Parts: sequence; structure tokens; C-alpha cells
Amino acid sequence: MPDFSLTEEQSSLREMARKFARTEMAPKAAECDRTPRFPEEVYRKAWELGLMNLNVPAEYGGSGLSALDQCLIVEELAYGCAGMTTSIIANCLALEPILLGGTEEQKRRFLPPFCAEYHLASFCLTEPAGGSDAGAISTRAKRHGDGYRLTGEKCFITNAPHASLYTVFATVDPELRHKGISAFVVPRSAPGVTPGKDEEKMGHRASSTSTVRFEEVEVPPSDRLGAEGDGFPIAMRTLDQTRTPIGALATGIAQAALDHAAAYSLKRHTFGKPISEHQAIQVKLADMATRVQASRLLTWSAAARIDRGEPGTLDSSIAKTFASDAAFAVADDAIQIHGGYGYMKEYPVEKLLRDAKLTQIYEGSNEIQRIVIARELLKRYA
Repeated sequence: MPDFSLTEEQSSLREMARKFARTEMAPKAAECDRTPRFPEEVYRKAWELGLMNLNVPAEYGGSGLSALDQCLIVEELAYGCAGMTTSIIANCLALEPILLGGTEEQKRRFLPPFCAEYHLASFCLTEPAGGSDAGAISTRAKRHGDGYRLTGEKCFITNAPHASLYTVFATVDPELRHKGISAFVVPRSAPGVTPGKDEEKMGHRASSTSTVRFEEVEVPPSDRLGAEGDGFPIAMRTLDQTRTPIGALATGIAQAALDHAAAYSLKRHTFGKPISEHQAIQVKLADMATRVQASRLLTWSAAARIDRGEPGTLDSSIAKTFASDAAFAVADDAIQIHGGYGYMKEYPVEKLLRDAKLTQIYEGSNEIQRIVIARELLKRYA
């Protein structure tokens, strides 16, 4: 088992993220959730502190942090507000395909601008009719001269209305399914690119989500990532890298729910004593603490495996699935401990439940993750 004793540098990173979450994010979380509002001033401060573009190597101007370092930061940010955290870390998801599939020239062209100035990028994979079936992509990349013309629509795209760059997955032939998909880098300024209106979401309401429409968007061959047909492997390898931080994000939600519930149980009195002294509440708190600790350890273990350069598909899927299910269960218990007050927006725990729900859906739904886990597991017995 890896030694998870944090270095002095990791402890400093964690503390910086914790302070930012408590002082900049948490005070605005309820208002941004209620409105909803995209707090760009928070995101700009996160960029100034180096809390964005965490996966971009130092040679391109980024932080170049390890997977474990990223998870330490993401958990602390999510404690302050999961929605804001989703928008803060979206650049990591959008830029990872360039890191994995880009040439050195492409990396030096696309990555440094995000580290030199505040910009947002979006990862465009999901489609209205595709959902979890990424092989069913219908956005077309028709060959046009030496390049391509992209036509289609993506949905549920984080930060899309505010992004200056999109990494887009499209197919040269839908009949080829996975083998026909290629990855492209598309600037927002390209003619034919049209983000849609913000979606009205259940949770993560401080994060902006919309469709993106591509109408005969011309893309030169120099903006394709990898060879033609490499798109699906690039997308899957990207998610292997970015799924582990979602486990950390879910853990941050769960830790916040546990803290609120435990503090409330010490103040709330029934039958002449604090409810923390009732065994039924103690059992709930014990189960919540167990889920939080297990989520954190599974996430750190998956991150450590990735940092060692080992395949991370199984571990990242396990961490994301367990932590997101745990976050929803812990937030649900937190509401129950609060009783009727937990159902009111005056208290923060109902928001935590709504925020936790999305972690079971995005970056690969937990139903799909369980299929991935089973397939990876069975390979060991084949």
C-alpha cells in the first residue's frame, strides 16, 4: 500500500486550496446556486493562484502537478462549492486530449496561452442522442481539401458559453463507430461555432453548461490530434486521467456534508439532550465518516497508480464510482440528521445532495463505470 504521508509542498498546496475554498468560494456558493450565476471573478482568482490548468506541464507554463496533487486541491475546492470546482477544473479535461494526442508543435501552440492569461476551454464529446455511448457520435468531420468541415451538436458541455477553445470529437463515418472518430481543436472564433444558452440544472448551478453547435466549421489538418481515427482512444485515455479528480470532488462534497451534520448534531437538542448522544445519530455519523475516509483512500490510491505510470482505468473507475455513490449517501444522511431544516435552502446540506447527484453521472455514468470495472477485472482471470 502506498505511503500517503504528504510532503511539505503537498500540505502547502492543500492549505492554499482550502483557504481559497473557504474565503472565496463558500461565501458565494448559496447566492450563485440560487441565482444561478457564473462567478467569473472567482475563476479568475483561481487562475491567478495557479488552481487552474493543473495538469499542464511546467514547460508549457502550467503547474505540472501530479494526479495526487490535483486530487488534494480538487477535494478542498469542492468542499467550498462543487459547481465552481467543476468550472475551475474543466480546463484540465479539455486540455488533456492535447497533452495525450498532440504533437510538440500543437502543445506549444495551444497550451501556453491558457497559462499566460485567463482562458476557459471545453471538452466536447457528449451528444444529445449519444449519451454514454461515445461510439455513436454523429457529429461529422467531412474531408474538405486537406482539412475537414465539422457539422453537429454537442450537449452538456461545461463552460461552453465562456470557452475560447473546444476539443471536439467527430466521426468521418458513423458506420465505423469507434474507429471513425477523430479529435480536433476548434477555436471559439471559428465561423460556424455557436454555443447554446445556459442549461437550468438541478445542481452545480455556479457552473455554466450548454450545447455547442458546429455548422460547416473548417478545421485544418494541423488542428487534428493524432491520426485520423485516433479520437476514441484519446477520449478514453483522457477520461482515465480526469476521472480520479471526480472522486476527489465527490469526497469534498461528502466531507462538507459530514462536517455540517456533526456540528448540527452537537447543537440540536431533543428529549433533553443533544441529538449527537442518540445512538441512531451516532450510527449515521459513523457510516458517513467511513464512507468519506474510504472515498479519499480509494481516490488517492488511484492517483498514486497513475503517478507511477501504471494503467489507471480500473482504479479510477472504482474511485469515481464509490466516491460519488458515497457522496450522495452521506449528503442524504446529512439532510436526515438535520430533519426538516435539512430540507430548507437556508441550510447548506440540500445543495450538497443536489451537487452530489451529478458526480454519479458525468465523466462516465456509474452504470457505465461498473461495466468498465467488471471488464477490467475479468481480464485478470481470462
